[in-house]
Amino acid sequence: ERIGLTGALSAAMARRGFVPSVHDRGQVLTDVAVMLADGGEAIADIDVLRHQSSVLGRVASAPTVWRALDEVTPGRLKRIQNARARVRRQVWSQLPDGVPASKVAGTDLDDLIVLDTDATIVISHSEKENAAATFKRTFGFHPLGVWCDNTSEFLAAKLRAGNAGSNTAADHIEVLTDAIAQIPGTHRKKLLIRSDGAGASHKLLDWLTEQNRVRGRSVEYSVGFAVTEKIRDAIDLVPKKVWTPALDADGGIREGGDVAELTGLLDLSSWPTGMRVIVRRERPHPGAQLSLFEENDGWRYQAFVTNTAVGQLQFLEARHRAHARVEDRIRHAKDSGLGRFPSREFSINQTWLLLTMIAADLVAWLKMLALDGDLAKAEPKALRYRLLHVPARLVHGGRRRRLRLPKTWPWVEHLVAAFARIAAIPPPA
Repeated sequence: ERIGLTGALSAAMARRGFVPSVHDRGQVLTDVAVMLADGGEAIADIDVLRHQSSVLGRVASAPTVWRALDEVTPGRLKRIQNARARVRRQVWSQLPDGVPASKVAGTDLDDLIVLDTDATIVISHSEKENAAATFKRTFGFHPLGVWCDNTSEFLAAKLRAGNAGSNTAADHIEVLTDAIAQIPGTHRKKLLIRSDGAGASHKLLDWLTEQNRVRGRSVEYSVGFAVTEKIRDAIDLVPKKVWTPALDADGGIREGGDVAELTGLLDLSSWPTGMRVIVRRERPHPGAQLSLFEENDGWRYQAFVTNTAVGQLQFLEARHRAHARVEDRIRHAKDSGLGRFPSREFSINQTWLLLTMIAADLVAWLKMLALDGDLAKAEPKALRYRLLHVPARLVHGGRRRRLRLPKTWPWVEHLVAAFARIAAIPPPA
């Protein structure tokens, strides 16, 4: 409410010439996002919020929620995305220390907004529109999403059928375009796009290279690259003295890992200008499955490409490896609505995915604007246990309502401080 999310969603859902519904549709969407942030898994879980009407006010019933989700047309989806961008601009302007820097090997990537893209499988246990067999021999959906590594916000996503390709360039370009549109304009000057090998297509890398032609914008990429026969031949040509030790997450030497550049050993004329190929080798853990090439010398190889022209190889490789943090973002999203889709209708499930993104944003904004210390780094489950589910009582007296928190609750001081910080947020202009 303090950052103007509900009002923005209400405006996006408004219909000219129609009598307002009993339950404002923007409020309904906000309530569903809150329910998902609180761990709800089904639309029927909205009854948990309805039970707290003395605190939250009137909350729509499950049938009303179904109707509200069904009313989100493609045009309203676009308006909701625009509303999210405006609210995000308001939130980022209120961050006391500015937008957090993405960290790599103990170093801050100052003034660089890092976008991580990845896809995941969401299993469906019943026949649903566009659900299909997946490459993992399961059945369901294959959504593709983009997260901001600086803030943990879930910026954009596309709901796709289960048999959608992992490396479909058009889908990557669509979600990245939507994600960049979510970044406030003043912060779009320096972007880093990270992806696994699914992003290693000519079309996507060409598109990322073209983004540098946008006035006032610098776009770097770090994308996984398949270890093909040509890559293996180039690896064989690398002298032993060229390999340099890799770095770990803290910036120290990574035992058993080395890095080398293959750019000058490959014909990259068909790829974008300025693309570099970097490879890491590492001793595999016991029981790991190796290719015939890897079994020959006992190393496991992984390659990636980047257009970053400066910086030590070890740092660039550690920067790319930090893309693995997106797996935690996906896990958190699956714990906040992405783990299942409620409807047989694809359009309703698209709206559910959108509300999952808003739920992830709410958790990220809570941590950035109202929490500090360990709670500002806590996972959603920990926040629910420590803050959202505190056994408080709402009491009446002197024509006022008071929320009484147990003094012995270990995190009561953090909760009181969070309320004070939220109350101090100025209303949106």
